[in-house]
Amino acid sequence: MSAEKKKVGVILAGCGYLDGAEIHEATLTLLSLDRAGATAVAMAPDVAQAKVIDHITNKPVEVEQRRVLVEAARIARGQIRAIAGVHATELDALIFTGGFGAAMNLCTFATDGKAMKVEPHVARLIREMQAANKPMGFMCIAPVIAAKVLGSHHPRLTIGNDRETAAALEAMGSVHVDCPVDEIVVDERLKLVSTPAYMLGPSIAPVAAGIDKLVEWMVAAMAIGFR
Repeated sequence: MSAEKKKVGVILAGCGYLDGAEIHEATLTLLSLDRAGATAVAMAPDVAQAKVIDHITNKPVEVEQRRVLVEAARIARGQIRAIAGVHATELDALIFTGGFGAAMNLCTFATDGKAMKVEPHVARLIREMQAANKPMGFMCIAPVIAAKVLGSHHPRLTIGNDRETAAALEAMGSVHVDCPVDEIVVDERLKLVSTPAYMLGPSIAPVAAGIDKLVEWMVAAMAIGFR
């Protein structure tokens, strides 16, 4: 009998890089997990989007309101759960994709910088995973969330090489490591891995290379076990 597939939570922040999840990053993550033989468990907070952006004009749409969970369901083909009902006991690992939604809908980094707040269920799940010593991956701008929630543990993280954003991570307690788009930064102690993705880009192929390495590391970490 074959071993049961590992379940990896994939947290999405909506749909669209300007106001939700970065669709390329999300799709590449789901593809890489499937190729690795893992089961993706897509999830998102059931909250209102901070903003709605027209992705042709790059301008806010003031008269329109959307919900993060409903929009994220577009990427997950409807197979998605509200993060409020998900706990670390049912997951083997957790991945955060990027996009400006990660900085607006999963936390308030986009408006508050290092004084940011994290959506309560997002913070709760990260703490549960960390307490269970289960691996977590963060890409693009999402490492700011790890820096805020796990700052007291001084995690090693990367958002690429943007000095202002790196300084904010370090102000929240993390150790920032510069990293090219097609590589990863690993914190073996905390079982964390991060990659710059579209914080650097510039195109989908190098972003995919970094995401594949992130998933490869996480699959290896799950195989080793949690204790």
